[in-house]
Amino acid sequence: MKFDDIVPWGRSFDEYIRMFSLSDADLHSAILGCGDGPASFNAKLTRRGGNCVSVDPIYALSRQQIRQRIDDVFTDVMRQVREERNQFDWRDLGTPERLAEIRMSAMQTFLEDFDEGRDSSRYSVGALPELAFEDAKFDLALCSHVLFLYSNVLDHQMHINSIKALCRVAREARVYPLTDLNGGISPYLDNVIADLSEQGYKLSLVDVEYRVQKQATQMLRVSALG
Repeated sequence: MKFDDIVPWGRSFDEYIRMFSLSDADLHSAILGCGDGPASFNAKLTRRGGNCVSVDPIYALSRQQIRQRIDDVFTDVMRQVREERNQFDWRDLGTPERLAEIRMSAMQTFLEDFDEGRDSSRYSVGALPELAFEDAKFDLALCSHVLFLYSNVLDHQMHINSIKALCRVAREARVYPLTDLNGGISPYLDNVIADLSEQGYKLSLVDVEYRVQKQATQMLRVSALG
């Protein structure tokens, strides 16, 4: 992992609730978060007495290194947001400045929790499709802003292998968003659904309340039959 390639961008607990349509029952289950990065979901769920493990290659860095990288990239990321603001739905967010506040607050919460969380194995170094957990360890696996989003570098087979890995370690997997970096629906989505269905997986597209990218209005739910 190259330090200069990392772009930390953490979502909030409330965003996770809406991205993945998480119910109270879901929040009381054993949850795996893949690609969580500096999101605040793990920290806040743990405070509520929840059970969550997050996996991301960024956790190989120290808290100070992650903090530095956030500072290094934040201005440039927000510049891109402003330049591409027509791709966003601003009804909930309001303004780019409000989005910046939400992101920085979430990442600060993560940073305050990181050392304790890593010491207690809530933050684990790893990346799809290799998940170092036993079968069916979790009830629910959440994959945020990795699969489908990076369709320019993750190919069809990578998506297949990754979703199967999520379903190996969890009873159900949920993936959001289904759009790529250009804001359109990933070109892999239909074929991934078709191939996994043929292999015996149960898949469904579910509308979510979360609104940031205009076309990112659904998540993918996947479970292995039997």
